[in-house]
Amino acid sequence: MKNRLVKVIVVAFFWMLLWDVGGASFAGTDVPLGLPPVPIPSDNPQNAAKIALGMKLFLDKRFSADSTVSCATCHDPKRAFTDGLPIAEGIKKKKGTRNSPAVVNAAYYTSQFWDGRVPSLEEQAKGPFVNPVEHGLRDFSPILKVIERDPKYSSLFKKAFGIDKNKIGIEHVVKAIASFERTIVSGNSPFDRYMYGGEKGAMSEAAIRGLKLYRTKARCQDCHPIGQTSAIFTDNKFHNLGVGFSVIEPRLMEIVEKVKRAKEKGLKLDETILQKRDISELGRFVVTLNIEDIGRFKTPTLRNVAVTGPYMHDGSVETIEDVIELYNQGGEDNPMLDSGIRPLGLTEQEKADLVEFLKALTSPEYAGLLKDKK
Repeated sequence: MKNRLVKVIVVAFFWMLLWDVGGASFAGTDVPLGLPPVPIPSDNPQNAAKIALGMKLFLDKRFSADSTVSCATCHDPKRAFTDGLPIAEGIKKKKGTRNSPAVVNAAYYTSQFWDGRVPSLEEQAKGPFVNPVEHGLRDFSPILKVIERDPKYSSLFKKAFGIDKNKIGIEHVVKAIASFERTIVSGNSPFDRYMYGGEKGAMSEAAIRGLKLYRTKARCQDCHPIGQTSAIFTDNKFHNLGVGFSVIEPRLMEIVEKVKRAKEKGLKLDETILQKRDISELGRFVVTLNIEDIGRFKTPTLRNVAVTGPYMHDGSVETIEDVIELYNQGGEDNPMLDSGIRPLGLTEQEKADLVEFLKALTSPEYAGLLKDKK
């Protein structure tokens, strides 16, 4: 199985070079330095043809109501698979309610979307196609019609799944996209070379001081853990920083009851969350209906964090310096919430060192983006 995965990554690397995205994330014999093996579901094994197909699907703007939006619109490879916007924009520049999370290393998440409302990349890939403010399709049939009429797709699906065009369903489409996304992994950063590669000169003295702070006084390690042999920089849990809570506080119980009643009637989560900000700000609660989940959002990975702003589920925090200050102050103060976040008391020098460490989490294929920010 390991040898097959190696071959898949090598082929993906070749395709990414052709795409002119950069391919350092696929270098090496297995996965990049600093990462564990990529989890592969038993019902969607990797193969080179499926990955190539998934990349083509990921880029295809014909899978939107006005042929202007592809997966890559919000997850741009040249922006470390983000869009650089506070809030994602779909067809006709319609705005949703949430920031576009990076696809990089999403393979390591145990749930997808900011509220974790689906368990897999396959399920996640379905949602945007039929969301009115993203791809804007009423159903999946236009996607399948495009594929059926395109001889290149017929050939690719045949190679990837061994099926004829009249057998292609949306489940094959999302499996291919998810397979491609599982090759978008990013390690080999200065931190990885320092921590796991034994290269003591890979990080600056300031970054090394920042790493110590990260694991101690700054308390970053609590939710963004660093392991002994690898680090995905997320606990895959949900936390409340108080960000955005002021939007719903005056009508909190009214909104909560409205969501409960709507879920009983079959509330469409994808559509509602991206069109109703008050419901969006409830976070994980909309999925679980547990009161303690109000305002909780998924812990994102910190890899490439210096080049994937703005930050938070609502894109309301512009820079990593602002993020550190938010944590230093103990999150957004609200007497109705106990987020578990406490003021850190960092000095100006300590905050600067922490910034340098976070910059050291930038993988080489995105280092140019970091230079652009200077």
